[in-house]
Amino acid sequence: MMRVFEFLVALVIVAALGVLAAVVMPGSGHVERQLVIGKDMRQVYDVLDNFRRLPDYSVLRSLDKDVQFNFSGKAYGPGSEISWVSADPKLGNGGLTIASATPEFDKIDSNTKGASIVWNLDNSWRGLDKHFTLDLERKGSRGQLTQVTWSYDVSYGWNLINRFANLYIHGDPDSFIQFSLNNLQNVLAGVPNIDYSQLIPYIEQTQPTPVLLVSTSIARKDGLDGLDEAVAKAITEIQAAAKKLGVNVTGPRILITTNYGDQTYTFDVALPIDSSTLTVNGQSEQLTAAIPPSLDATAAPAEASSAAATAAADNVAVGSRDRYGRLAVDSNVRATLAFGGSALKGVWNGTFAGVPQTRDMLKAYAQTHGYKFDDVVNRAYDIVVTPEVKDAGGNITSYAKYNVFLPITNAPEKTPEQEAGLQPPSLEDESAPAASGSTPAPASSAAPAEAASAGG
Repeated sequence: MMRVFEFLVALVIVAALGVLAAVVMPGSGHVERQLVIGKDMRQVYDVLDNFRRLPDYSVLRSLDKDVQFNFSGKAYGPGSEISWVSADPKLGNGGLTIASATPEFDKIDSNTKGASIVWNLDNSWRGLDKHFTLDLERKGSRGQLTQVTWSYDVSYGWNLINRFANLYIHGDPDSFIQFSLNNLQNVLAGVPNIDYSQLIPYIEQTQPTPVLLVSTSIARKDGLDGLDEAVAKAITEIQAAAKKLGVNVTGPRILITTNYGDQTYTFDVALPIDSSTLTVNGQSEQLTAAIPPSLDATAAPAEASSAAATAAADNVAVGSRDRYGRLAVDSNVRATLAFGGSALKGVWNGTFAGVPQTRDMLKAYAQTHGYKFDDVVNRAYDIVVTPEVKDAGGNITSYAKYNVFLPITNAPEKTPEQEAGLQPPSLEDESAPAASGSTPAPASSAAPAEAASAGG
């Protein structure tokens, strides 16, 4: 009986000490980690102010490769939500909500010194008011780097059991931050290092459009004059084919970029036509959308960058289909259904020298916002809305306006800029003709981009 009594007394003492320890333990927890990332602050901010890239950099998928994600709420900024479901008890179910983002996305520019984003957390970790805070600070001699301080805060209140969870805050919460922070750096490494803060992109729903096109290329050193000559030659061929087919050209020229290489610019020149059914060699042919090229042993490499290689791979008889499923209507002219679906659109006013940089801006923007695109079938393209005007001496007296498109998937209906009502620049906003060196500079360089002298 005495032993039982002693045992009960010991239990009471242990319980009392446990309660005392819990009382004196802190009622909240905090852990943080820092990392300097070699990217402009706007890019880092955009990745963190939406959850579309979270599955790519968070540790969640490393813990359970079969974890299922669901997006809800707003597509971007405060109100954005992501939830996950996992059969792995170590991960379990949970969710994040963007509670605040300061300043707003359109206030982040080269003069912004810092920003802060708060995510509210709902999962099985003990405690209340659980949230991550992601503080961004511009670093580097030219402000080209971003320091990310990722912290986790939790309130335990007077729940004594929860207070003991503070002993394990360097477990799951700490590892979540550390691994996700390292993965974030890897994800951002794949984003072109270009400043797109002046870009005001919109998402448009494009319609399938029948086009005639010619594949061609120029040497980058040939510049804008070489581009104009190649485009003019291709348009002449397309117009001749359209006349032979008995169809009408219905809009301005379209340039579809195949490969913008260091030495060579390969592209398709296209014109929209008024019929998706063509009669070739006496046979009625229905135009279809392009398909991924065949990967069988007889097919030429899909990455062939020169016009000669492309022509060799697509040397098909008139009336047949090439490796992209496009109909050959003449020796060099193909017909296909182009576009259709969501596209990210940017506007460039100036010479063609600014189009490649605008295209790169759209790609970087798509990557930070989690919009998917591919460069094999659904390639970027641009359309001349307003041609440039020159005087008798060949000097530009009025800008050209280009709409630059990047076909995308996995995207919302509108960009944040669209929802905010921000308007793309118009020709009236400009005061002087754009020079060939007027290309926007990448974030990593203060000098005009090479495209300014390459014409492509």
